[in-house]
Amino acid sequence: MSWYEFRPYVPVAQRRRQAEQKLKKLKKKGQSVAPVTIEGRTIAKSFWGKSWCDNLERYSDFANRLPRGRTYVRNGSVVDLQIAKGEILAFVAGSELYKIKIGIAPVKSSRWKSICRDCAGSIDSLVELLQGRLAKSVMDRVCREGDGLFPSPDEIKLSCSCPDWADMCKHVAAALYGVGARLDQKPQLLFVLRGVDENELFAGSGEGMSLSKAAPSAANVLDDSDVAALFGLEMADTVGSKAPEGPERAGKVSKRDKAAKKKTKTKLKSATASPRATPLNSNTRTNTSARNRPSRASNVDSSGNLS
Repeated sequence: MSWYEFRPYVPVAQRRRQAEQKLKKLKKKGQSVAPVTIEGRTIAKSFWGKSWCDNLERYSDFANRLPRGRTYVRNGSVVDLQIAKGEILAFVAGSELYKIKIGIAPVKSSRWKSICRDCAGSIDSLVELLQGRLAKSVMDRVCREGDGLFPSPDEIKLSCSCPDWADMCKHVAAALYGVGARLDQKPQLLFVLRGVDENELFAGSGEGMSLSKAAPSAANVLDDSDVAALFGLEMADTVGSKAPEGPERAGKVSKRDKAAKKKTKTKLKSATASPRATPLNSNTRTNTSARNRPSRASNVDSSGNLS
């Protein structure tokens, strides 16, 4: 059959059975197989997966072959997909089992640094980044056409073992859409593919902050003399000194408490042992009032009558 003739149509189920038989042979040779499975018609659901697919569809270079690629990936024709640094390898079931190889250029260092600088301070954690829970400004910057994280057509090199003369054949398109579906499960593969470290997007978020902002200046810190003058206090310790800790401090406190308890106990014991006495001032007032009070006997005359 000529390369320019159309091959006979092969039903999807038959194509997949043929592909599975060939994949079994590859498995026996020790090659791992990771098929792309799509549930329903939505190829990608996460931020990273959707952004990858949207990036493909924004370029007119790919427009003609993408619809057939969507059909192939939805019906399970991408029977194996492997993503590594700068490379996508896939097997797609067609009239035969075709081998796809897609080269992705790494992000230039200056471009990656610009992305990290623009996103600095806006991403709090790796989990937030990989789950796509980003501020709109960060999302727009990462997805920006031309200098964002996603590749442009001139950064993508396409190859397929099928006889189609077009670089972007339906098998290649299916593999590219398969990447979007795979990013739903493993978004970190995008950073692996582009040859960058995702941790750099938030690890250096504080590097642009000057030391004057990061820590209080010496002029704004009061020392002991300033505090004493301000509040009229006598400072027992200098700034930076620490009160005794541990057993030493605990021992001093316990001795003081022990002495106070002993003194109180002695007072209670002496008070209990001695009889309760009337206060001296009370006796004095009583005796004085007795002396000053007139005696009834002094008012009786010699005859025994009251005067």
